[in-house]
Amino acid sequence: MVTTVEGVLGGKPLLLQTGKVARQAGGSCWLQIGDTVLLATATMAAQAREGMDFFPLTCDYEERKYSVGKIPGGFIKRGGRPSEKAILTSRLIDRPLRPLFPYGMRNDVQVIVTPMSVDHEYLPDVLAVTAASVALMLSDIPWNGPVACVRVGRLDGEFIINPSLEQVNQCDMDLIVAGTDDTVNMLECGSSEVSEEVVFEAIKFGHAAIKELCELQCKMAAECGKAKREVKLAVVPEELLELVRTKTGAELRGAIQNPDKAARESGLSELKSEIVARLSADLEGPQPQLGEAVEKVVKEQIRALIIEEQKRPDGRGPEDIRLITSEVGLLPRTHGSGLFTRGQTQVLTSCTLGATDAVQMVDGIEGDFEKRYMHYYNFPPFSVGETRPMRGPGRREIGHGALAERALFSVIPDRDKFPYTLQLTSECLESNGSTSMASTCGSTLALMDAGVPIKAPVSGIAMGLMTRGDQYVVLSDIQGAEDFSGDMDFKVAGSENGITAIQLDTKTRGLTFEIIEKTLSQARTGRLFILGRMLEAIGQPRTDLSRYAPRILTVKINPEKIGEVIGPGGKTIKKIEAETGADISIEQDGTVYIFASEAEGGEGAARMVRAITAELQAGEEFTGKVTRIMGMGAFVELVPGKEGLVHTANLSEKQIRRPDDAVSVGDEIKVRVVEIDGQGRVNLTAVGLDKPFDPTAPKPSESRPSGGGRPGGGRPGGPSRDPDRGFRGAPGPRRDDAAPAPRRDEGAPAPEAETEAPRARFRPKR
Repeated sequence: MVTTVEGVLGGKPLLLQTGKVARQAGGSCWLQIGDTVLLATATMAAQAREGMDFFPLTCDYEERKYSVGKIPGGFIKRGGRPSEKAILTSRLIDRPLRPLFPYGMRNDVQVIVTPMSVDHEYLPDVLAVTAASVALMLSDIPWNGPVACVRVGRLDGEFIINPSLEQVNQCDMDLIVAGTDDTVNMLECGSSEVSEEVVFEAIKFGHAAIKELCELQCKMAAECGKAKREVKLAVVPEELLELVRTKTGAELRGAIQNPDKAARESGLSELKSEIVARLSADLEGPQPQLGEAVEKVVKEQIRALIIEEQKRPDGRGPEDIRLITSEVGLLPRTHGSGLFTRGQTQVLTSCTLGATDAVQMVDGIEGDFEKRYMHYYNFPPFSVGETRPMRGPGRREIGHGALAERALFSVIPDRDKFPYTLQLTSECLESNGSTSMASTCGSTLALMDAGVPIKAPVSGIAMGLMTRGDQYVVLSDIQGAEDFSGDMDFKVAGSENGITAIQLDTKTRGLTFEIIEKTLSQARTGRLFILGRMLEAIGQPRTDLSRYAPRILTVKINPEKIGEVIGPGGKTIKKIEAETGADISIEQDGTVYIFASEAEGGEGAARMVRAITAELQAGEEFTGKVTRIMGMGAFVELVPGKEGLVHTANLSEKQIRRPDDAVSVGDEIKVRVVEIDGQGRVNLTAVGLDKPFDPTAPKPSESRPSGGGRPGGGRPGGPSRDPDRGFRGAPGPRRDDAAPAPRRDEGAPAPEAETEAPRARFRPKR
């Protein structure tokens, strides 16, 4: 039976349907709003996995290019590994769903969301969370939902629910909120230094829409939801827990109070093994859950220590920050580097500057675009004292890298001010809590060390939570044990002016607004303290780039002259690149980016581009190369693709009859522009350069043929162009091809004595 429920989301009609497609899944939902259609399914294995010590939940977001009418690029048209966006959306689905499954569940559960049709007015990522929740609500899988998810944008000071892609690109805040009808259990935010107060109001605004979606899901589940299946939960018996608490609670609390992670974990490991062996001897028969009971009591003792004594395992108070050191310039050959150490968490970030064409091309269902700023995060096993195979980045690495990237996105300088492509790589060298926020701090240090003029330095902090009944304590700068034993991981990054990124995960049903507000306020105090320690290493971006960094120069030209720079078949631009060693990229608006490994080559290319596109003025001087010699004179290339003619009479102070008496092809000579005639042709001179330019002197185009031994007549070596063909016409036959002409002092007739017929014989054919 097909069941359809209709509602409203952000003022737009929303349709939820089940029973028409994917009927063999445990639960399915067909969600449609506008032309965006998603299919979500949820399925659970019949039996729990034996020996499993965690809940095996898998959430997959399966992009399909056909949803936007695209065929995948490249040789493999079927598509390959998930895109970064698909991986991040899969994590987005997982994080609000996971806390609501029963504790101790060990059955495999798989949630798959497939965007079947995508309308950019209704972005599918946040809708995928709601669709997955509906599928779980309608299924036979035990789950304490529903949840819903919305995007909140701020445009011109006004909040918008689920803005379109075009609106998102214009907003100063992109906030994703997920939660139940009474709590918030997941946040993702990227913003342009927005205040904590604005972010808090946006969270409340988004939660109002979440409540409406949760009501709609409950209505649908009541109408057609399946009965929930009974599953076996891996729960430690209460009597076993009480035994461990009574006999070992005090010694476990003492063991967890060691500020050194390695020593604490080593000591705890030995103590837990000793406790298991000791208690096993007092119990009848094997107790496979005894080790898990000890682990649970350790978490209880950490929680009790913090809530009852306001004391953390390393001795800090709830708001205390670990020891911070910052250093820049460690890697001499990189363009910038920063080492950030906070307690036993340490990240080394390098910054690489690249050419404008080194951008990352992204081909996704939400459009094609270029990324000129990228951040990559690596987490090798030695950072936690472990060994494991080295593989490609997993979901965690991609998620952490994206968070640190988002944290600095709003402070990266615009391309017109700093046209480089930027790649940051964070290497986690030690880990004891929040390497993603350490990567954010390391990125700021590396960017400033590289001389990138960021708009403001950014720091980040991870906040934790310990709850017991109505009691709670918010922790600043959590370490690994507090993250593992606590109830939330609330990461906040920003500058002194405001928040740039947020990421929240919870292990409980969710957070109240009171806890969220306190966390945002406490996080600001902590991250500004961290920022102050960072700025002790480097207070502002360096004014000069590394000597190993490439140089990018920007030249603005008239768009109508782009063709002159490129030249026929790219001849001109290739010549500039070959001569200078620079790479040149030209935008449609006339912006020319010149990328060179050495400043000299870049500056030379810039001069050439400016000269090619400049309007030549009489009196300007150039050093150019002789490209060809004709009877009338020599052509000199002033800049690539632009040349002028030096008449024979103007090649040398001495009297010469032939241009090759003074120059040869390939010679470099200094010339001055005498005239640009009415047809745009350039006349040059190589004589009289030591004297000021006289604009009133006669121009070559003002001369008239009056006889002589060169086409067009006149005195030897004088102006000699055919008025119809111009200087660039092919030369006609020369009378001296067979033998040199006699010089005048050897008895040659004066030019006035030559008859008209011989002159005509040497005139180029029309």
